[in-house]
Amino acid sequence: MTSSRPYLVRAFNEWILDNNCTPYIVVDAGVQGVQVPTEHVANGQIVLNISPGAVKALVIGNGALEFSARFGGVPMQVFIPLQAVMAIYARENGEGMVFGSEPGSPDPEGGSPEADRSSSQSAQRPSGKPSLKVVK
Repeated sequence: MTSSRPYLVRAFNEWILDNNCTPYIVVDAGVQGVQVPTEHVANGQIVLNISPGAVKALVIGNGALEFSARFGGVPMQVFIPLQAVMAIYARENGEGMVFGSEPGSPDPEGGSPEADRSSSQSAQRPSGKPSLKVVK
């Protein structure tokens, strides 16, 4: 089967926007093919606002997420293979989803076992209020 990640990213993005919240994504900047402003990468990750007011021409395809935006006034085309998207969440309340590695898919380059453990642990928590950690 194909990856469920692109479908979930699109669905969560729409759900977050429908609830008048701001969608943010956490990206593993070490994955091959990621094109993001490197000056904003911290601990190998970058958090990006993907709301319509922050980006132009957002496309969430089956293989990658891309858009154009300004960083410090400088325009840039951002390209993110979907395997590099680690989480999508609403800035206002932290509700969203953290992604682990999918069965049968290769581990993203630069991914750490610690990150995989933490996403697995959050997926195994009993239902209740989600807890996402914002990494800046």
